[in-house]
Amino acid sequence: MSSNTSFSRRHFLRLSGLTSAGFIIGLSGVEGKALETVVNMSFLGESSSVTPFIIIEKSGRITIFNTKPEIGQGTFQAIPSIFAEELDLTLDMVTIKQSGGEKELGADQFAGGSASIRTSYKKYRIAGAAAREMLVLAASQAWGVPVGECKAELGKVIHAGSNRSLTYGELAEAASKLEVPKEPKLKDPKDFRLLGKSTPRPDVPLKSSGRAVFGLDVEVPGMAYASIERCPVFGGKLLSFDDSAAKKVKGVQQVITCERIIGKYRFEGVAVIADNYWAALQGRKALKVNWDFQGNETFNTKNYEQHLRDLAKNEGVLDHSQGDFDKAYAEAPVKLEAFYETPVVSHSPIEPMNCVAHWKPEGKLEIWTSTQVPFSIKNNFGKEYGLKEEDITVNVMFNGGGFGRRLYPDYVHEAVQLSKKAGKPVKAIWTREDDTQQGPFRPMTFSAFKAGLAANGEALAFQHKVISPSISASNSANYDKTKTDGGMMEGVSEQQYEIPNVKNLYVHADLHIPVAAWRAVTSTTLSFSHECFIDEMAVKAKMDPMAFRLSLLKKESDTKKLLLKLKEVSGWDKPLPAGWGRGVSQWEFFAGLAGMVVEVSKQGTGIKIERVVCVIDLGTVVNPDTVAGQVEGAVVMAISAAIKGGITFEKGRTVQSNYHNNPIIRINEMPPVETHILADGGDKIKGVGEPGLPPLAPALCNAIYAATGKRIRRLPFDIKKI
Repeated sequence: MSSNTSFSRRHFLRLSGLTSAGFIIGLSGVEGKALETVVNMSFLGESSSVTPFIIIEKSGRITIFNTKPEIGQGTFQAIPSIFAEELDLTLDMVTIKQSGGEKELGADQFAGGSASIRTSYKKYRIAGAAAREMLVLAASQAWGVPVGECKAELGKVIHAGSNRSLTYGELAEAASKLEVPKEPKLKDPKDFRLLGKSTPRPDVPLKSSGRAVFGLDVEVPGMAYASIERCPVFGGKLLSFDDSAAKKVKGVQQVITCERIIGKYRFEGVAVIADNYWAALQGRKALKVNWDFQGNETFNTKNYEQHLRDLAKNEGVLDHSQGDFDKAYAEAPVKLEAFYETPVVSHSPIEPMNCVAHWKPEGKLEIWTSTQVPFSIKNNFGKEYGLKEEDITVNVMFNGGGFGRRLYPDYVHEAVQLSKKAGKPVKAIWTREDDTQQGPFRPMTFSAFKAGLAANGEALAFQHKVISPSISASNSANYDKTKTDGGMMEGVSEQQYEIPNVKNLYVHADLHIPVAAWRAVTSTTLSFSHECFIDEMAVKAKMDPMAFRLSLLKKESDTKKLLLKLKEVSGWDKPLPAGWGRGVSQWEFFAGLAGMVVEVSKQGTGIKIERVVCVIDLGTVVNPDTVAGQVEGAVVMAISAAIKGGITFEKGRTVQSNYHNNPIIRINEMPPVETHILADGGDKIKGVGEPGLPPLAPALCNAIYAATGKRIRRLPFDIKKI
């Protein structure tokens, strides 16, 4: 954050919808001091140098901003709860407002990487605690009593001796004039009302009653609708189009072009603007468009997969090395190799991409959309379209799923361009087919392994070579192929297994199709191959898979602690019925750490997933119910990616089009999931939304091997025909 941030009283009151604010609570704007104190401030002056997160009005109204877009992961409850806890408030006492990328609220206004709590928890508690101490001091001064005799409780400060009380609203103006405490005392966790408790989420009643406003629900006066025809072959270019038939459709207003901007790619499309969405869609279907496919019409999955297999012969770029892998592997008395393959998958959130944009005549832009990155939109769109940041307003709606897809505002770019050209507000809506077929996708990822063992089963040497296209290369034209790609090697070299000789490598594969982060990013593919190969090593060593992993974790570590807990709660050593198998895996990466045990049973030619037990290591937990829900949702996505068809390409275009041929698992396919949380209350906080996904596929496939003796090295697979 900039140290000289300032904003007018009028600007912020307009931003927040307030009429009179007595006390504004934020974080220090000093660069490098984001975790220090906070706040001060009244709106008695025309400007302030703080970033406002909490506003206490003289009327008693309290507003808390949620700076992390709500995409189903629970930030609408979790972020305000952190502030409210230290202020000793319950959420029914506050108004929660969603931020929209305002500079005053900081650059970390995004939802992604399981970062919302782990990057905000401590600094937001400090902000709330500082405000509480200032309110208590203001009350003690008003009564002329020692501050130690006063206590903040449920929106009031109470004097213990006389039982007098003043509300936060009554104290706001006086508190705002006090010096900000440099080291406010945080509440003792034993006194928490909200944090660590299974607290009801305020967004659930809104969503279950239909009152929540998602991007698709937005309507503004004078709005037109748009449906956009894009090239079905990736990398194609627009040559010409005939819109005569489209313009004959009742309700069609005009046909114009727009550009889809995603990463380093810019694709031109043809948009039909109409009175309503049905007319726009029918007009789009009536278009006659000529495309130049640029030779990309021959691209197909089968050939690209073979290309990756051929690339596996290359040495690749070194990602991590310790010891002397080549020597240790060559001399190892027991050797094993394996090759694993994972497919392309789509994000396919329930709410398709959509955006309402209004490019106003006075040169200002207002946007209403479901997005994970409001700050990025507000900051970067000004540069793209020659606008000042302050002339762009982003209204962030509830998101009907994100999973990484809404980190990429290509659909917002389209709506902005169409509004500017059409001279009116435009609501651009992607069809489900657009969402499925146009990407961006999780990239195909292949892994080649080598390992060397001693005669007694001790692990001597290990190599994981990743062969894949790159998300970073898709996002940037300046990608350096001579260096390893941390994003595509995610977690591989950070695993805690103690193997003396390691050599991990990355082989880059060019791809002209946009690829992107998918929930848990590359860990979803690499964990499958890595943890399945660890199981192969255990089998070769003639050891129990859990015992083998623990033998590689002699030092104390979070991974060792997690596996011991997983062994306990799963009943790992308890015998299973005949025809059943049990598999284990764990994965630690930037977002966090989780492990799973999966139990399966043979069912004719296939298998049934009987039980999933997850241990997730958080350090600190805000809402246990939300954690369980996030793990269960991650299991749904992980199973779907493992046993459903995935995305394939023929003749340069996506084969799948909707949920009928790109399905997620149905409720009758969902196994029971037990979630166990490791939370020691320490300062080390880990993520929730993503860590529950990577361990599922390897634990499932390891369980299938235990039950059937069949080793699965390629996803997806048919669970009914093992």
